[in-house]
Amino acid sequence: MAPRRLYVEDVERISVEYDPGSDTLYIHFGEDEDADEVLMTESGVIVRIKNGKLIGMVVTEFSLKAGYEG
Repeated sequence: MAPRRLYVEDVERISVEYDPGSDTLYIHFGEDEDADEVLMTESGVIVRIKNGKLIGMVVTEFSLKAGYEG
C-alpha cells in the first residue's frame, strides 16, 4: 500500500490520554468523534480518519513501543 498524506484540521486542539491499565495512548485531534475509516500501520498504531482528515491515533502496548518496558 502506498503512503498517504493525512492532515490535522486544528493543531491547537490536540489532546492526549494514557490508560495505564491497558497500556494504551490515545491522541485526539479536535473533538473525539466517530471515524469513517480506520487503518493500522505496520507498527500496530491505529489511525482514525474522517473525511480525509486525521482525527486520532491509538497506540497499544505504548510502554513497549516507547522503550519503557522494564
